[in-house]
Amino acid sequence: MPRPPHIALLFTTFPKTSETFLQRDVAALQAKGLNLKLYSLWGGGGEFRGMPVRNFPKWRLVPLFLFVIPWNCVRRPRLVRDLFEGVLTRGAPSWLNFWENMLGAGFAGCYSREWRQDPPALIHGAWAGAPATAAWVFWRMFGWPYSSGAHAYDIYEHGGDWWLREKLQHARFVHTSTEMGRRELVERGVAADKIVCIRRGLEAFPAFKPLRSPRRPLHLLCIARLVPKKGLDYQLRIYAALQEAGIAFEARIVGAGPLLPQLESQAAKLGLTGAVKFLGHLAQPEVWAELSWADVLLHTGVVAPSGDRDGLPNVIPEAMAAGVLVVTSPVSATTEAISQERTGLVADVDLPLAWVIALRRLGEDDRLAEALRTAARQWVEANYDAHRNTGRLVECFQRAIQA
Repeated sequence: MPRPPHIALLFTTFPKTSETFLQRDVAALQAKGLNLKLYSLWGGGGEFRGMPVRNFPKWRLVPLFLFVIPWNCVRRPRLVRDLFEGVLTRGAPSWLNFWENMLGAGFAGCYSREWRQDPPALIHGAWAGAPATAAWVFWRMFGWPYSSGAHAYDIYEHGGDWWLREKLQHARFVHTSTEMGRRELVERGVAADKIVCIRRGLEAFPAFKPLRSPRRPLHLLCIARLVPKKGLDYQLRIYAALQEAGIAFEARIVGAGPLLPQLESQAAKLGLTGAVKFLGHLAQPEVWAELSWADVLLHTGVVAPSGDRDGLPNVIPEAMAAGVLVVTSPVSATTEAISQERTGLVADVDLPLAWVIALRRLGEDDRLAEALRTAARQWVEANYDAHRNTGRLVECFQRAIQA
């Protein structure tokens, strides 16, 4: 019996260790029985859960420029004209975003002949950068339906993706994972009725660990890439304020990134060398082990100089599910999960004393800590079930194919 028409899922890099939420999405879609073909436009490749992940060989861009583009100038002059007009009449927000879009267009040009032999029922770009550009160009060439994700990086980095509105305008649906993202897209002119806010999710909920009592020293954990939008320089100042206030604590920072030397130097200057450990990148099982150790997860997100910011980092619902208390800054969509005094505590990173007060309360008040943990777990179970949420995404795919 022939398999149903396939859905082409396009990623920038897949699988990627810092984007486990996309792996969960794909796993859940596979579990729903969808016929998927996976493509990674930049890095990644290999295999994922028995499915091949086709990595785009960049050498294919050479014949693209030598033969495919000249041929399409004759065959599809309007498409080529529109693309070059867009390139020449407005500047990209950054060189990175320029090349991301060129990569997506190049992928479509390179795979156009091959895909015509087995057209997808739907193309879904997981991000609104290169993947959505490829999907949009395929639509321009062949009229194939497509959909797109649009998340915090796509919307905010250097003011947002270069071709964001054009790409999302013709998508069958646009998937964002926060209400913050939905509001911003509507403000930018994307039709509200085509935006679906479907949160990420956990494939299985971890055991809800008991509250550690007494919590001395307080076990503090941060899981984040070491990049500006995570506000880790502020976080180190919070640790210094805790130390000055005489609150016993141990802090661990899990993650890798370009700011590591700067943060290690700052920690030394603040006298935190013995109190704060940088653990580097850890595999997911090791991350769960750190959550088992932690009393409190700290998220000190800020708006980076580039404009980039977090949506709702997966680590926050993961911590909430495991029974780890959360204190977050009010930036971005973190407060969609962490409601002040209900599922966690919220404090501005510019006010280290507010964090000292919040962490002292969580370390000393068992009744408050238990109430916050219980409500946080309930929120995750109601909002962050990968199977339920991916079921909604499957429905969107099916409607898009049938439209």
